[in-house]
Amino acid sequence: MSAQLILTAIMAYFFMLLGVGYITSRKAGKSEYFIGNKQSIWWLVAIGMLSDSMSGVSFISVPGKVYSANFYYMQMVMGYLLGYLVIAFILLPLYYKMNLTSIYTYLGSRFGVYGQKVGASYFVVSRLLGSAARLYLTAAILQTYLFDAWNVPFWLSVAIIIALILVYTIKGGIRTLVFTDAIQSVFLIAGLVTCISILIYKSGASYTEILEISPYSSWFNWEFNSSSYFIKHLLGGAFICIAMTGLDQNMMQKNLSCKSIGDAQKNILSYGVIVFLVNIVFVSLGAVMIYYLTVANIPMPMRDGAAYTDGIFPMLALNHLGVAAGIAFILGLAAATFSSADSVLTTLTTSTYIDLFGIDKKDMPEVSKTKFRNRLHIGFAVLMLFTILLFEKYNSKTLIDAILTLAIYTYGPLLGLFGAGILSKIKVAGWPIIVVCILSSAVTYAIASIPADTLAGYHLGYEKLLLNGAITFYGLWLVSMLQKKG
Repeated sequence: MSAQLILTAIMAYFFMLLGVGYITSRKAGKSEYFIGNKQSIWWLVAIGMLSDSMSGVSFISVPGKVYSANFYYMQMVMGYLLGYLVIAFILLPLYYKMNLTSIYTYLGSRFGVYGQKVGASYFVVSRLLGSAARLYLTAAILQTYLFDAWNVPFWLSVAIIIALILVYTIKGGIRTLVFTDAIQSVFLIAGLVTCISILIYKSGASYTEILEISPYSSWFNWEFNSSSYFIKHLLGGAFICIAMTGLDQNMMQKNLSCKSIGDAQKNILSYGVIVFLVNIVFVSLGAVMIYYLTVANIPMPMRDGAAYTDGIFPMLALNHLGVAAGIAFILGLAAATFSSADSVLTTLTTSTYIDLFGIDKKDMPEVSKTKFRNRLHIGFAVLMLFTILLFEKYNSKTLIDAILTLAIYTYGPLLGLFGAGILSKIKVAGWPIIVVCILSSAVTYAIASIPADTLAGYHLGYEKLLLNGAITFYGLWLVSMLQKKG
């Protein structure tokens, strides 16, 4: 597929987003930027959250991961369903009852200013690194198949992508994102379905026949010591969902823009079902891709002497499946690229504006507050650019693993903080909160570094997130006891 055709498709897609952004951001003020004036349509929010959570990592890494991990990823997705129930019936009622804009304001009400700032800081670090990793993956694909054709350096291509995102998000905020992310979800799913349909047609076998033949289509791993053991993945998925969705300002801010708690609950439950179904399509795509590589006698892409599974989908779509598949892939990838970064700029700005600087409570002219907000928005765009460039320099593993591993050490303390706030009457004040959160991640990392042989062959999986949260909870309880005695 030619670079000119790729560029044409991306530019047409961008101008569509720009038009939507222009329409939705007209007369947008503070309320529209932060919570969409609480007028968001719940089913639009549900659809839009899909592209934000899936991003380019799911679009490329999840299908490729089937080569090394079968359909075991679906065990984690099953756990997600449990997590969405907790979010819908425990967290959302709490957030709506307190009429929150930033969910970390709750931590401020329970643990004071330190609790709020620590929670927000962990979110900012988690989301900045996670979103940079997601955007890096898709930007690297565009670099290979588009920007390299014109000798555009990687740093400039990423800067162009981020600048385009800034154009349609800086004014409208959440109000704009509800609409643009919903559109991007439709393009992402359409691109996925188109590519898998063409692959099945070209393979000469039916979908069911491919799955029956494929040695990669096993759903469940019952080996207890394995890091992908079913119960580990199920529980890990549940708590990853609670932490990365329910305790994440980026995902919750859209939910808080719904008209009522009932609409927000319908949104999150519908979103959970959509996520489950779409992930089935993702892993199915992986099995079909590997089957097609075999029947078409196409070599597996390699990097550093090992199979490069993230490269399978783009290689097939852009080099072997024809123009229709290539355009579908590029538009799906563009949807993932823009969606993975546009909402995070708004929510990083929101959390920093409210939780870290407290601008919403300061006696300042509204014009000055808006200028400060815009500078934060642009500042995070620049910071994301530099983070991506650092990630590009040091990245060496499949990104879906990198992001989920990162979540263990950054969302674990958030899980512990919210757990202590909701499930107990613990009262902790001051700087010890910071110490507890940092030490909990360090202890979890130390435990995770213990060789499996020392643990009788037991491999820790994503249950490390629950362990991190539990250590944080215990640490907060211990500090509260000491402060009472003091």
